[in-house]
Amino acid sequence: MESKPLISIILPAYNEEENLAMAVQKIAEQTTPLQGGYRFELIFVNDGSSDRTLALLRELHQKHSDWVHFVSFSRNFGHMSALRCGYDHSRGDAVICMDADLQHPPQYIPVFLEKWREGYEIVYTTRQDDEKTGWFKRTSSRYFYGLMNRFSDVNIEPGAADFRLLDRKVVNLIRDSQETELFIRGFIPWVGFRQFAIPYKPDQRFAGQSKYTLRKMIRLALNGITAFSVRPLRIATFLGSCISGLAFAYAIYALYAHLVLKETVQGWTSVLLSVLIIGGLQLLTLGIIGEYLGRLFLQAKGRPPYIVQESTIPPKTS
Repeated sequence: MESKPLISIILPAYNEEENLAMAVQKIAEQTTPLQGGYRFELIFVNDGSSDRTLALLRELHQKHSDWVHFVSFSRNFGHMSALRCGYDHSRGDAVICMDADLQHPPQYIPVFLEKWREGYEIVYTTRQDDEKTGWFKRTSSRYFYGLMNRFSDVNIEPGAADFRLLDRKVVNLIRDSQETELFIRGFIPWVGFRQFAIPYKPDQRFAGQSKYTLRKMIRLALNGITAFSVRPLRIATFLGSCISGLAFAYAIYALYAHLVLKETVQGWTSVLLSVLIIGGLQLLTLGIIGEYLGRLFLQAKGRPPYIVQESTIPPKTS
């Protein structure tokens, strides 16, 4: 008798104590009717929470030890590291990722599985913002995807979220990647395979506040751009060439005015502006180069992207 496919559902959690029990309940409501054709495991990744998240995860595991598990970090490593940990520890034939704050509606789980059965290796969602979405969220999201698609070599569909289903073959590619700071949201369109997009409207957070600040959004954008493109370096080279050409032309004019026209070159303002423009461009270029060198530095050290302090996931059997 053919065994039923195992579906892993991973939920990164950072200070989500008020949402955990409700997340298990809402996911169970959607997965229970599907248990005739599937098996499920729910994996929470505690990203170094400072509230009672870990204690509540222990209680939920004791209560639902047959399918609810958790992995807990030694400290906060960030959302991307929590996602990667979930993929690394998942055992399913397909893996669904969603947020623990219930903004990703669990009602889409059956839709994911239907498309997976149709042969799609990647089923992802695109967020459709409305008037309920805050101004900051809409604005930061628009600029984030605009920067990513303008400066990187991968095309990320605007609104593409980490709410997705991946086939085991795609999950194995993530697990085998040697990148220290893997930008998963850009890695997904890069790998190819058959992909299907589902538009969705996010639900309101059940409790608590968003942990994604403007600073984290900027850091995520810089990480994504430098991970998948050298275009910023080429732009810096182009700007440097243009400014150098203008500076050379101005130098020729200054020499001509002094030696041929016998005029004293006037204009401290123009000299000052030239120095500021060239100096600013040099600092910008050094900053761009520094971002890439920083990635190489972190990669060369070979440190793990996260450290597991506690886990309830059973060891894999060969």
